[in-house]
Amino acid sequence: MSRRKTERLLNLVVCLLATRRFLTAEQIRRAVPGYPDSDEAFKRMFERDKEELRELGVPLEVGSDQQGGGGEEIGYRIPPQAYELPDIHLTPDEAAVLGLAARVWQRASMAEAASGALLKLRAAGVETDVPTAVGIEPRVNTQDPAFPVLWEAVRDGRPVAFDYQGIGRTSMSRRHLEPWGVVSRRGRWYVVGFDLDRDEQRVFRLSRIVGDVKADGPAGAVTVPDGVDVRRIAFDWGDPVNEPRPATVRLRRGAAQGPRRWAKDVRPVPAGELDGAWDGEWDEAVLTFRDVDRFAPYLARFADDVVVLDPPDLREAMIQQLKSVLACAERPARPADGTVNGS
Repeated sequence: MSRRKTERLLNLVVCLLATRRFLTAEQIRRAVPGYPDSDEAFKRMFERDKEELRELGVPLEVGSDQQGGGGEEIGYRIPPQAYELPDIHLTPDEAAVLGLAARVWQRASMAEAASGALLKLRAAGVETDVPTAVGIEPRVNTQDPAFPVLWEAVRDGRPVAFDYQGIGRTSMSRRHLEPWGVVSRRGRWYVVGFDLDRDEQRVFRLSRIVGDVKADGPAGAVTVPDGVDVRRIAFDWGDPVNEPRPATVRLRRGAAQGPRRWAKDVRPVPAGELDGAWDGEWDEAVLTFRDVDRFAPYLARFADDVVVLDPPDLREAMIQQLKSVLACAERPARPADGTVNGS
């Protein structure tokens, strides 16, 4: 099932669960994103969606709120009492697994569209039951742009290709992967699979994927080998990002007090060793860090009071952070009316 269709069906379920009366096809058409403008195309798509929901076991009820008389328009709704699951009795282990899963799922891209559908219903005078809708909202908490594409690739068994910047490297390499699973480990997301370039199973951290992840083969081309435990592979993988590394930095004298508190081997840079007006105004020190993606933004807060000398990947990350800040500062301010430069 495509992502667009999945979102449309979820929005349809949200609307029909949230309403306290039957919704006509036209009300559904206006409230649910994704339906076409053409009357004929809408009718065909809506009929298919109704059949799809019934096949999934969703109790779609057909009726009308009008009592007696003829000509009343048919409407649709999902009775919450028929949709809700019966009492579930879990073992302690099963409850623990569900608790962990609940922490992982925090936000989905389809949630915004579903909320918009509810707003349209309320604007049209249809009462909605907000707690019911919120209770079924799936959520995934990840800021990695590669996550949804890789998740879909795992689901569809599709090979992928992407540019990857490894630990301690300033350049990228093109990687071709048969993905087996996407796993969360210590607050970070990783994809596990068979690296076609290295001819072995590998683990890649999603935050180090640069640019878009591209499909690199047809769906169904990837088969996960029997007995493979992607979670164990990810957890057993020796991620060098978690190992402490030294960073050699220069700190302006009288400034950057935060890094100075835990700096080691601090020594003044002798006069004459540096060229320019800053000669004699710096100390050189060693800082210990684990994660470039977290450490570089921290150092960037001290602006030109900190200069990273080594390692190269931290220096490059620091430069990119400062460039981003500069780009934001140079961006034209947007007036309250939303125009820029009077346009």
